[in-house]
Amino acid sequence: MTIFENRQFDRIYRYFLAIVLLFTLPVAQAAEQSNSKQAMGSKGKILVVMTNHAKYPSREDTTGLWVTELTHFYDVALKAGYDMDFVTPKGGFVPLDERSQKWIYMDKEARAHLADKSFMSRLSNTLKPSDVKASDYKAIYFTGGHGVMWDFPNNPELTDLSEKIYRQGGIVSAVCHGVAGLLALKDEQEQPLISNRTVTGFSNMEESLSGMKKQVPFFLEDSLKAKGATYKRGFFPFTSYVIVDDRIITGQNPQSPREVGEEVVKRLSTIK
Repeated sequence: MTIFENRQFDRIYRYFLAIVLLFTLPVAQAAEQSNSKQAMGSKGKILVVMTNHAKYPSREDTTGLWVTELTHFYDVALKAGYDMDFVTPKGGFVPLDERSQKWIYMDKEARAHLADKSFMSRLSNTLKPSDVKASDYKAIYFTGGHGVMWDFPNNPELTDLSEKIYRQGGIVSAVCHGVAGLLALKDEQEQPLISNRTVTGFSNMEESLSGMKKQVPFFLEDSLKAKGATYKRGFFPFTSYVIVDDRIITGQNPQSPREVGEEVVKRLSTIK
């Protein structure tokens, strides 16, 4: 082989090596990050509850999960080192509220999640309550969206999971209409868990302002009060407002899930 041919071969080899590194380095870095995360270990697991219900009584658009009520909480908890399992009353597919996907309600992080095939696959294949054990979780979080008003209250399996998580020292948390998931919960004396506790949730005023008061099967604020809870809401509607009553953490509206997540993480740091 001539000197010229040696140089030509050397250039081709270096070019080939550069291409290989270009494609394999990100994979190696991702694997290293994954191994690093496994080495550090998770701080524990949170059970995230979502709705299967999509239909309003008389509206043509559909309801379901209010997207950012999942993604904002999820991002906070994930960054803090918690793993999350997704569960719905029936398991399987989670419908997404149409209005929640309008540009005014979304942010770039939420849009990135909706573009993530792996994340969306999880929303299409959620667990059933019978698939999970309460002992695996440090907290439960009920997401919102109007759909939950039909399939969260009086769901025996979700109620049982929530009560067990709370009685083992865990946190029960919820946001917006998802606070309806707390209505059926009872303490060890068979009294409403939220009786004589301070909570918040989607207000009657916000229900009216959103134009949905004729669509919902009941008003959440009224139902919380009927269970003996002290209901509070923020001074301004549709602004973040969160109540922490020991291990019961509730957020008022779609603007509150990030703050709910922060308060859950903060409270979990005090629980052994």
